Amino acid sequence: MEEFCEREGVPYEICGKVIVAVNESELDALNTLYERGKANGVRCQLIDRARLLELEPHAAGLAALHVSETGIVDYAQVCERLAARVNEHGNRVLTGARLIKLTETSNDVTAKTTAGDFSASFVVNCAGLQSDRVAALAAGYAPAKIVPFRGEYFKLKPEAAYLCKNLIYPVPDPRFPFLGVHLTRTISGAVECGPNAALALAREGYRKTNISMSDLAETLIYPGFRRLAARHWRTGVGEMWRSLSKAAFVKALRRLVPRITASDLLPAPTGIRAQAVARDGSLLDDFCFHESGRSVNVINAPSPAATASFAVAGLIVEKLAQRF
Repeated sequence: MEEFCEREGVPYEICGKVIVAVNESELDALNTLYERGKANGVRCQLIDRARLLELEPHAAGLAALHVSETGIVDYAQVCERLAARVNEHGNRVLTGARLIKLTETSNDVTAKTTAGDFSASFVVNCAGLQSDRVAALAAGYAPAKIVPFRGEYFKLKPEAAYLCKNLIYPVPDPRFPFLGVHLTRTISGAVECGPNAALALAREGYRKTNISMSDLAETLIYPGFRRLAARHWRTGVGEMWRSLSKAAFVKALRRLVPRITASDLLPAPTGIRAQAVARDGSLLDDFCFHESGRSVNVINAPSPAATASFAVAGLIVEKLAQRF
């Protein structure tokens, strides 16, 4: 990703981040993260509170994991440059088209869409919130179902941006593939705060008022979701409460930066996490692929999918190369 940004003139910054343990009960999990980081070749270091305050003067925490090679970039610009490169080679990025049907033969696969029919040797499905549905069209079924979680954000007012110099993360709960509410400085200098993980009432439910009865019914009748809800309903209620209560959201932020107040926050755009849930109710916390004769389907792409996108692309190409 860094090489691509250098080549394409997309601004980025290697600024580092801290993952903070705010009480003694989180120290073991912090050490586990450190050991995982070392095992994967990540440049990271366990630091004490004194060093933490040198890096983030307003952060809470008894200790922290400092990941010096963490960076920030504008991924919208990355996507725009990728689209430009695709179009340069006689291909086309087509948006606003709905996939209706995929027909696979021994020689090719044809996609019927609202923008016309397209034929190709292979189909790669990276459809995010719709990845399970596209996989069902391509391979007959999907091994997991996408359950949409709305991630809501605030941003610090410019006069409060000094409270976070770079990135401040909590120690994540190992039961969930979510990072937890955290603070992130963006490449523009703004500081984003979030996200929570509230159940979205529509696959594209970017607003609280966006409701799709068919999407919601599909989620509620799915055995995997019911098992997940039965197992973790208290956590789910807490996330929904943070969605409804700004005070609850601020409370989560103040675990990391105690000086933050509600008056420091401005609304920011919301995202939707395409979380794959297996039938047994487990949340998939790693990349998941499902293949048919002429399709490679990316069923789950958890964080850091954007950072890892070129590595994932290389893996997809390897899978396709076996068929050429």
